[in-house]
Amino acid sequence: MSKAKPIPDGYHTVTPYLTVQGLSQLMDFLKQAFGAVETFRTNRPDGTIGHAEMRMGDSMIMMGEAGDPWKPRPTNLYLYVEDVDAVYQKAMAAGGKSLGEPKDQFYGDRSGGVEDCCGNYWWIATHTEDLSEEEVARRAPVPKSSASSS
Repeated sequence: MSKAKPIPDGYHTVTPYLTVQGLSQLMDFLKQAFGAVETFRTNRPDGTIGHAEMRMGDSMIMMGEAGDPWKPRPTNLYLYVEDVDAVYQKAMAAGGKSLGEPKDQFYGDRSGGVEDCCGNYWWIATHTEDLSEEEVARRAPVPKSSASSS
């Protein structure tokens, strides 16, 4: 038997793990919206999915069905894609709820967002400009100050 690699092939140092209520619906959404491919699944005795893994682009996402003691924990994920507008439309067609249509951002990405059936936010982006920190700071919106009277 050969020695196992500390980080398995195809995985990165950080791998998101989603714990949701309705895992099979989430997996269907990820397939339809983002072209995710299921790579591994284990089922519980009651037929629910205990653990699953899906590949999205060059990244893996692990996930499990919520249940005692593991409660659902919605999260935010930032997903870089080749064409944010097309992927956003696919995510909406797959049942996503809009968090905002794609638009050009001051930091050099074109991005928009959708909420999936389990309450996770997927921020979808295409990087459009390489900017210096100074240029991002210059472009950043200035917060409106709330003047208070004394």
